[in-house]
Amino acid sequence: MLARLGTLALVLAAVGGGAFWVLTRPASLSADTLAALQSHSADPQHGEQVFWTAGCASCHTAPSVDATASTEARMVLAGGRSFVTPFGTFRAPNISPDPEAGIGTWTLEQFATAVMLGVSPEGAHYYPAFPYTTYTHATPGDIADLWAYWQMLPADPTPSAAHEVGFPFSMRRGLGLWKMLNFDPAFATPVPEDPEAARGHYLVEALGHCAECHTPRDALGGLDRSQWLAGAPNPVGEGRIPALPPQGWTAFDIAAYLETGFTPEFDTAGGEMADVVANISRIAAPDRAAIAAYLVALRASPNP
Repeated sequence: MLARLGTLALVLAAVGGGAFWVLTRPASLSADTLAALQSHSADPQHGEQVFWTAGCASCHTAPSVDATASTEARMVLAGGRSFVTPFGTFRAPNISPDPEAGIGTWTLEQFATAVMLGVSPEGAHYYPAFPYTTYTHATPGDIADLWAYWQMLPADPTPSAAHEVGFPFSMRRGLGLWKMLNFDPAFATPVPEDPEAARGHYLVEALGHCAECHTPRDALGGLDRSQWLAGAPNPVGEGRIPALPPQGWTAFDIAAYLETGFTPEFDTAGGEMADVVANISRIAAPDRAAIAAYLVALRASPNP
């Protein structure tokens, strides 16, 4: 009897382990996305606009590079910044075109798989400190343009620092289960009918990843879509990140803030928002206006 129970336990463990392995396997780009990437005539000039909108420099420049740094300094993606979370401390890797320390040997397909699906060229899950659940909504054309611009960035030989993540979060395979709960192919809010607000909707929800800071999270770190951009606790425990847009701000106020860093009360952006302004101030003025139009429309909606 004991032998039979032991055999049954082994069989159940094997079945459970196999199911876990299948359910948590890293995803691959769809055939349609691959075809769109490969057929797209890449435009690095537009890719630069995607680069600043997506905030790549905010996380991947060296810790010594702040919001006041020159454009040239913010293009060096040497990594090294630390991000403290309830799950551990994550460190931004070197993603410069350096062939050894960075991602200089990657292909467009590998780059798109990392950005849109959170999967490394080796087939491992990336931690969601990398906001791929937002970037997954980007168009293949924008990703291809971004990659074309990436080839123009300076290489840097700084080695990437290791994360400090304890068990069980150190088991990357388990992130496959997290992705099952938090990868949603649909946008969080409906696309507005107004063309300008619709453009802003895409910039905020697909590239700008504003929700990563301004939306509260559940116990597993997933975004609570029922409180989209409604404000959230600061993950480092210092104050609260406000709702978007701040109460009483007009579209003009928002666009001006994203360009200059000055609030309507003539205060200035600080902390992480100073980095955001340093990025968004470099994009085209109509796109800043579109972001503002979307945020104002979002708050005007009965179900923001």
